Amino acid sequence: MAKEIERKYLVTDESWREEIASRTRFRQGYIASLEDRSVRVRIMGDEAAKLTIKVGTGALIRDEYEYDIPVADAEELLKSVPGFILEKIRYTVEHEGFTWEIDVFDGLYRGLIVAEVELRSEADQPALPAWVGPEVTGDRRFSNQQLATDDLSTELSDVIKD
Repeated sequence: MAKEIERKYLVTDESWREEIASRTRFRQGYIASLEDRSVRVRIMGDEAAKLTIKVGTGALIRDEYEYDIPVADAEELLKSVPGFILEKIRYTVEHEGFTWEIDVFDGLYRGLIVAEVELRSEADQPALPAWVGPEVTGDRRFSNQQLATDDLSTELSDVIKD
């Protein structure tokens, strides 16, 4: 079991694109979704898939269990998810000792751009890149789980860029 400790922010401009270290297309959905736990299936590119169980209600820290599964199994599981399949491209950017993951959404949330930084401990205070905007850690509207179970496209229209 691993502890997931992360902070999440909106992205204010495109300057992060000058620092991209990697890029991966994701398709993901939630086969189970409760307030304090979720089971997610994710396909990365066309070559890898994971089943992830997250437990906890904390905005900053949750328990996370992650397992590799065959892509064919993930494709079948995605056919049965309630709600929506999220489509996004995840870019990674290194900034002052921390890896930032920038999710550029497609599909229902096309234009939404969110950055996450994984922390080693709750006490970590990473330097914020210039392209980082308001923190949305704990704002359920920006939780992938919530985005996949509720259509928040209208509610988020003020932060979704065309």
